[in-house]
Amino acid sequence: MAVRGTSVLTRIAQAIPVLFGVIVISFVLTRALPGDPAVQFAGIMATPETIEETRAKLGLDKPLPEQFVVYLGQLFQGDLGQSVSTGRPVLTELTSRLPASLELTLSALLLSCLVAVPLGVLAATRPGSWVDQICRLLVTMGVSLPTFFTGVMLIYIFYYLLGISPSPLGRLDFIYLDPPHVTGFFLIDAALVGDWETWFGAFKQLILPAVTLALFTLAPIARMTRAAMLSALSSDYIRTARAAGLGSGRILYGYAFRNALLPVVTTLGMVFSFVLGANVLVEKVFAWPGIGSYAVEALIVSDYAAVQGFVLAMAFLFVFLNLVIDLAYSLIDPRFGTSGK
Repeated sequence: MAVRGTSVLTRIAQAIPVLFGVIVISFVLTRALPGDPAVQFAGIMATPETIEETRAKLGLDKPLPEQFVVYLGQLFQGDLGQSVSTGRPVLTELTSRLPASLELTLSALLLSCLVAVPLGVLAATRPGSWVDQICRLLVTMGVSLPTFFTGVMLIYIFYYLLGISPSPLGRLDFIYLDPPHVTGFFLIDAALVGDWETWFGAFKQLILPAVTLALFTLAPIARMTRAAMLSALSSDYIRTARAAGLGSGRILYGYAFRNALLPVVTTLGMVFSFVLGANVLVEKVFAWPGIGSYAVEALIVSDYAAVQGFVLAMAFLFVFLNLVIDLAYSLIDPRFGTSGK
């Protein structure tokens, strides 16, 4: 345990240069964005003098190195700056919107794993069968169909034609009140206070966007599960286990599936980190108040602080996720423990 704790601290220390590089790159790239935040903040009727005053107030009249030093000082104080587009602190915006994106992304990943992993295992154990063909079809559809197209089609079928889905306008229909804020996850917060009517309303709103994202994330997970299981089942230790007379269930799940989990977990982590920041199309289609749509709106108006805060938040999540994946490796297979890396 002591060795593992030391290894975790070492990995956190190794992530510091990565985070600093992200801070530098995001700072430089945001300054290269077209547009002037001072003009956006001052308004379309502002005079040149007012714009210059606004630029000085925002600190944009200083040289870039000085702006960067000021930005680093604010970061060390936990201040991500003020959003020009909303007028609220960036940290407040991110903490209020991140739970919405996490709830959508985690629900989609849970749904896709419940389908993709068993489907990949069945396809690997029955190559060339109808199950294998279905797996390949779903993988092809998930890769080929854009998420915005899938979302629009689901809305057209289940909301417009069948009328069994609520209006795709955010996390809750207008007839419900937001549950008391505890975690920011509406399903968890509503369950904690026992408000099952609001819980069911939030669940209904979550179904279509989660299915849309799940169809996209299902493809790489199912494909990797199938490939990893095929590789594991053709290994020497599986043939040795069969020759020793072990049961098929123990061979499949005790040996093959456990070894196949390593690349699947890696793929799952990569998919999660990618989808969390790239689900903006789904958030736009379903009017979901997540951080993806917030980042795009900030880019449009050259909101430096909001864009930098979004990039920095994604970098922290990515580093944390990699740490979790490394720890999961040691739980799945002790040979990949942190002490051996």
